[in-house]
Amino acid sequence: MTSDSDDALSWDGDEGGAPTGPAPKKPAQPRSAPAAAGQAERPADDPALPEGWNAVGKGSAAVGHLGGEDDEEHQPLSTAMLLILGIVGGVYLLYSVGWVVGGLRLKPLANFFVADAMFLPWFVLAVAAPLLWFLASWVLTRGRAGWIRISALLLGVVLLVPWPFVTVGAIGL
Repeated sequence: MTSDSDDALSWDGDEGGAPTGPAPKKPAQPRSAPAAAGQAERPADDPALPEGWNAVGKGSAAVGHLGGEDDEEHQPLSTAMLLILGIVGGVYLLYSVGWVVGGLRLKPLANFFVADAMFLPWFVLAVAAPLLWFLASWVLTRGRAGWIRISALLLGVVLLVPWPFVTVGAIGL
């Protein structure tokens, strides 16, 4: 019996112990014909895998790869942008609450001038306006500079102030 401490790390028949260099790389597998044809020529029901995945088994030759070259790289948002989005999103949420409170406070006064059928759609639109502005500015400024997105969001902060709540407040009338 040997007392060599390396015996626990080897099997019978191992030669030379642990490898000293990096593991040899596998040769790259050639892409199948549907993968090389490109994603634009594929039918909608044709199965495809993302880069790095390989299909195995019967019929695996018919499975192609999704084109990774055409995908645009999305950069993660910076910490400052996330903070600004959170603060402005919170302001927009408070604006929606302000439109609900202010609009409900103005409803008795509005009944003197307009019917409920005219008041209700505009009330719902006023409550949803901050959310709609946030989503529109988010989608329409995608891929543009950060200052453009911030300026669009801040423009909404200025334009969507719930004036019924600001002027009348929660106690007025």
